[in-house]
Amino acid sequence: MNSDSMRIPQATAKRLPLYYRFIQNLHSSGKQRVSSAELSEAVKVDSATIRRDFSYFGALGKKGYGYNVSYLLSFFRKTLDQDEVTNVALIGVGNLGTAFLNYNFLKNNNTKIQVAFDVEESKVGTKIGEVPIYHMDELEETLAKLEVPVAILTIPQSAAQTITDRLVQSNIKGILNFTPARLNVPPDIRVHHIDLAIELQSLVYFLKNYPEESVGK
Repeated sequence: MNSDSMRIPQATAKRLPLYYRFIQNLHSSGKQRVSSAELSEAVKVDSATIRRDFSYFGALGKKGYGYNVSYLLSFFRKTLDQDEVTNVALIGVGNLGTAFLNYNFLKNNNTKIQVAFDVEESKVGTKIGEVPIYHMDELEETLAKLEVPVAILTIPQSAAQTITDRLVQSNIKGILNFTPARLNVPPDIRVHHIDLAIELQSLVYFLKNYPEESVGK
């Protein structure tokens, strides 16, 4: 998504891929139009929030009609740069990393893991899901050749900052961090932290303390 030409709230930006996925499904099923209420039920985001999110982009729909599915699909494909492939590097080919390589974002046509790195000699030189695995010693050289802007970290916490420093030096611009480590990076590098243990603890807490709260809020 081109953030230079349009500044929207980060919370809205994070919901755009969710909207896009549902709109893709609608288009595939042959549906021609959809209301904000239908979108709300499908993506578990309230109608008012959806209308507010869409309003940042101008008139995407008409009152009493809803939204044209084909138009929304075209709009979000362009907004999310779906016609431009972003290559990704995977750092750490353990159980989680292997799962990523086998999946490789099959439902997301503009994001592909192009290369993976690990320190285990038995994995180096092999492929998983057609993705080649290099030794961590080859990190900088390989990334320089491939011009990969995004990396996924699925490595031990103890190595996370050291590897991150190397990624920064290799001109990586975005990091999806699956380690518990809080990474220190320059201000021009974006890091999204995904701590599965924390997410699970949060889920259990809400189940126990907010049992009657509606799902999706």
